[in-house]
Amino acid sequence: MAALTGRSPMKSPGAPALRREVERQFWREIAKGLLAEEAAAAVGVSPAAGCRWFRHGGGMPPMDLGSQSGRYLSFHEREEIAILKAQGIGVRETARRLGRDPSTVSRELRRNAATRGGRLDYRASVAQWKADLVAQRPKTAKLAANDRLRHYVQERLSGHVSRPDGTALGPEGTGWKGRNKPHRGDRQWVMAWSPEQIANRLKVDFPDDESMRISHEAIYQALFIEGRGALKRELVACLRTGRALRVPRARSKRKSWAHVTPEVLISERPAEADDRAVPGHWEGDLLIGLERSAIGTLVERTTRFTLLVHLPRQDGYGIVPRTKNGPPLAGYGAVTMKDALAATVGTLPGQLWRSLTWDRGKELSAHAQFTIETGVPVYFADPHSPWQRGTNENTNGLLRQYFPKGTDLSRWAAEDIEAVAATLNSRPRKSLGWKTPAEALNDHLLSIT
Repeated sequence: MAALTGRSPMKSPGAPALRREVERQFWREIAKGLLAEEAAAAVGVSPAAGCRWFRHGGGMPPMDLGSQSGRYLSFHEREEIAILKAQGIGVRETARRLGRDPSTVSRELRRNAATRGGRLDYRASVAQWKADLVAQRPKTAKLAANDRLRHYVQERLSGHVSRPDGTALGPEGTGWKGRNKPHRGDRQWVMAWSPEQIANRLKVDFPDDESMRISHEAIYQALFIEGRGALKRELVACLRTGRALRVPRARSKRKSWAHVTPEVLISERPAEADDRAVPGHWEGDLLIGLERSAIGTLVERTTRFTLLVHLPRQDGYGIVPRTKNGPPLAGYGAVTMKDALAATVGTLPGQLWRSLTWDRGKELSAHAQFTIETGVPVYFADPHSPWQRGTNENTNGLLRQYFPKGTDLSRWAAEDIEAVAATLNSRPRKSLGWKTPAEALNDHLLSIT
């Protein structure tokens, strides 16, 4: 069989692999900021294949993403060759139609034909698989070839923190489990130099030894890309972030607030809310405590009147194992939050509810349904702009006297948090001319009756 092609036998391709050009296009989509599943759908492959490419590459493309040189036959041209050959068209005519040299077509039919059954049978998918396989010329990584350099890099990544007498300090840690980032828990104390620090320090420690040079990008590739270099993937746990997959820079620009659409931005809020002249515009947020506990806070901008929203645990919390995309049992999932806020709105007259401004938390991603049910429009502050909800931020600071950080807020019943709200509402405020929020709200209600 090898004699038919004049080349050494190649391993069987099995099922034709996805073309390298498809994978290259996949990585171009990743560079745009798409998730692996989204990029896979964009290029027409299964989500499993996309996730596998992303995981094996450590989030880094293992190939050049530039367009394929016209010097090489494309998969489309190989399909044309296969069709024309099946039609009995000769090599020279095929080359003329493709705009290629006849020797290129002749060599392609000889080199990349399928050889099962003892005869040459040209199929585009097998030909592309063979061409991609031959095109791979893996270069020995510098860290794999230079033991001294590898030891230096590894020592500064994973070297132990120790006392002057050499005794290692710190916890053992839970070890790397193949996940992208470490979950809460002890991590091993190591030197944890960044690849950039290591690469630049080599020039200081070995000024005259050019063999002790490596770029920080090569170190990252050795850590992230499976099978690249001599560093074990487990050493990613020694990086400061512990991130096992590189996140494309464009992905950081993705909007993580898909529920915030242009029409609900704070810039669309009625102008009357800014000068506080008309009561009824509220600001809201969550107070977060231990064990995913929370209390909702609502503050009226004009009178500083405060309402606290009780968010009890849902049935099954602590019993049903936490699963990714599982039911939100902590008490402030989107639907639960929407229902709790709607119930709170019903405790005051409708004329006191003109708008609600929230931060960008996903707990209020069901805001559209909330607006339909209550008639209260919801607006969202700009990213990283707490001053746009300054009244609420100030009130949350006052509430921390009663609900300190680092405490479990789920232990308080609805009656307990109502008592705290009543306490704040009966406290005189300088901004109200030393009236209490309750008095200011009552004066407003009397003025409109």
